[in-house]
Amino acid sequence: MSSRLWITATPPASHGELHVGHLAGPYVAADVLSRYLRADGRSVLFVTGTSDHNSSVELRALRDGRKPQEVAEGYRQAICADLLRAGVEFDLITDPRSSAGYRRWVQDLFARLRADGVIAARTRLMPYCEPCERWLYGAHATGDCPHCGQPCRAGVCHACARPNDSGELLSPRCSLCGTAAVLRRCRRLYLPLEPFRDRLADHWRSSGLPPRVAALCEGLAEDGLPDIAVCHPAEWGLPVPGDDFGGHRIDVCFEDVAMHLYGCWPDHRAAPEETVHFCGAGHVFCQAVLLPVLVLAQGVKLRHSFRVNETLRFEEGGPAGRRPALWALDLLTEFGSDTLRRHVLQCRPTDGAAPFRHSDLERTRQWLDSTWNDWLGRLFTAVREESAGLVPDAASGGAGWDILHDRLIRTAGELREAYDPRSFDPRRAVALLDEVVRSADDFGHANGYRWHGPAGPDRRGPAIVAQLRVAGALAAWARPVMPEGADRLASALGLPAGRAVGPEALTAPAAGTRLSPPSGPVFGF
Repeated sequence: MSSRLWITATPPASHGELHVGHLAGPYVAADVLSRYLRADGRSVLFVTGTSDHNSSVELRALRDGRKPQEVAEGYRQAICADLLRAGVEFDLITDPRSSAGYRRWVQDLFARLRADGVIAARTRLMPYCEPCERWLYGAHATGDCPHCGQPCRAGVCHACARPNDSGELLSPRCSLCGTAAVLRRCRRLYLPLEPFRDRLADHWRSSGLPPRVAALCEGLAEDGLPDIAVCHPAEWGLPVPGDDFGGHRIDVCFEDVAMHLYGCWPDHRAAPEETVHFCGAGHVFCQAVLLPVLVLAQGVKLRHSFRVNETLRFEEGGPAGRRPALWALDLLTEFGSDTLRRHVLQCRPTDGAAPFRHSDLERTRQWLDSTWNDWLGRLFTAVREESAGLVPDAASGGAGWDILHDRLIRTAGELREAYDPRSFDPRRAVALLDEVVRSADDFGHANGYRWHGPAGPDRRGPAIVAQLRVAGALAAWARPVMPEGADRLASALGLPAGRAVGPEALTAPAAGTRLSPPSGPVFGF
């Protein structure tokens, strides 16, 4: 894997702020992979955007009596700020309303696909709200999914992840006024997927799809790949290029996928060789089906892999029975990025809906304090008391050090496996990091008993240096998960931040280095 790697995360809709479910979904996990690869010397491009033209933005504006662009701009700024506070560092967050050349690029792609016959006109039934005098699509229409029967919006069902044409919704209603919709014939542009059947099948076979994604793709293929509406008669969004569909706007699912391509390789000759896509289960159709179609339609073949999360289920009240704080900003303010990132990775829902409890997040903070920070605090104290704050001039050693050292070398390999794109498992990484801290803590306690014997002074230096080597490794190994605390630890040890995850990070600061431990906790606050 020496080629450039392209990482995407689903563009969040800018109709509201980020909540903890977003962080537990694609964003923190994708950032973990990006940080690991960069530290390893890999060339990475990590991109997303904000889904400003989503129908949910217009619906929010209509309900609030505001303009859609005001809603989009306000929440885009909040989303970008929250991602930054959470330590999620993108190379590019595309702004669909102001990024240079973006509008023209998406419209040119749309026009080129239409000219090539990939996009074609169809006349189908579409819900219409007579009181609002509005065609209903996306968030504007609610009803029951024609495939699974669960409540859903038009376009894609977030329960079963299957697409639906808005006219297929069962019992469609207007989301704004609640009136039952009437079905009217409407001529729109569609992207038929059936011509891509063989190429999609090859793509899915080579992608190593997660089981849920594979089941979705198999079901779509068995039932006959559908035609996907790529525009709607609407007032909000990017206008369809050309004169024959005036008053139509490009569908946001098409646009969000095109946004990834714009952020990564506007010139297909510069396309990467490998991609990793992070998304929620409800958005997987756009990533696993529509995105490959747009790539294949341009004669480009990429290796894709997918990291799909399920839903985070919110449970119980917050402190003193209050309604829990679920917004990213509130939780980051209360717990900090280290604690929140670690927690959402530890409870990351990948095999089914997972619960989120405010009390569990509090326990994560207490765990960091009672294990990670407690051990590091005692280590810094030992350096201060035994060698005036300077790294002892001694070889690492102590009772059990050889065994612990061999175990840590093996752990470095296991961590690399947990962080690797092909075997990516951040929950496993968190468990391995905890084991490193527990082992170092046990080693420190065991050797502490011997410091008070006749040969104690001769044993203190080696045992301290051994633990400093573990702390040095932790500053590198934990950085993908908790970058704020890891950088704080590296600074305290006088080591460079962002070193590769590997056995070579198991290095203590040079003898005589003056440590500068922080005044507060190293990880979290």
